[in-house]
Amino acid sequence: MLGFFKYFNFFVQSWVDAWASVGVTMQGTTLEIILPVGISFYTFQTLSYTIDIYRKQLQPTKSFIDFATFVTFFPQLVAGPIERASHLLPQFYKKRIFNYDQAVSGIHLILWGLFKKVVIADSCAIYVNEIFGNYENLDSLTLLLGSVYFAFQIYGDFSGYSDMAIGIARLFGFDLMRNFNYPYFSRDIAEFWRRWHISLSTWFRDYVYIPLGGSKGGVWMQVRNTFIIFLVSGFWHGANWTFLVWGFLNALYFLPLLLRGKNRTHLGTIQLGWDFQKEHF
Repeated sequence: MLGFFKYFNFFVQSWVDAWASVGVTMQGTTLEIILPVGISFYTFQTLSYTIDIYRKQLQPTKSFIDFATFVTFFPQLVAGPIERASHLLPQFYKKRIFNYDQAVSGIHLILWGLFKKVVIADSCAIYVNEIFGNYENLDSLTLLLGSVYFAFQIYGDFSGYSDMAIGIARLFGFDLMRNFNYPYFSRDIAEFWRRWHISLSTWFRDYVYIPLGGSKGGVWMQVRNTFIIFLVSGFWHGANWTFLVWGFLNALYFLPLLLRGKNRTHLGTIQLGWDFQKEHF
């Protein structure tokens, strides 16, 4: 379903463009379909459930309502975190009693996420749109500044939504996994990808990287697996060649650490003086 809705038109258009580059005109039929909101997230969430059952790491739920609730759990349905059935499903079976401290913690997290989105991300977006929309007429320093603004915009947008999703779930007595852990304080790119969109990074690790052999093989197998992970991750983000280039570049950036055996140097938790993700802050 994900391949059909998200990538069908991309492959058709790429096929037509490839033939056009050698002077052959072809007529490709694309579909005028609307991409279902959040399909990349709940598809991966359902995939993890199916794979865990196939591996006999999880017993299938006997209740269709519980399964449907797990897939369509509204706080994180649109943009994650991508939850595992082993973590979220058991929480549906437990009786939930209102907990004041947990509710206050959830409200704090919602407000903090809203601040990231509205104050930080939306404010930066004004300058990002202006700079990127007129890049032909601007100098390199301004374009660099636009990139810095965009870094804060995308972090405020995504981590802000994740914080709000976790906070809303907490109001209802559910615990969702942390999705961001101060990624811009990372000391290298390997640590960055362990702290940015954690639910996706760990998903690719457990269901793609490790089945491919992970880090157990030789150096070239590790290099191959790393490039596969980043290329697939880029393609997951969007059906466009630019996302594949983005994945290839990140694999290149990661390569020096991998070849020197330094990709798992910084595994400790970065802890600031306050932390809204905790039960209290």
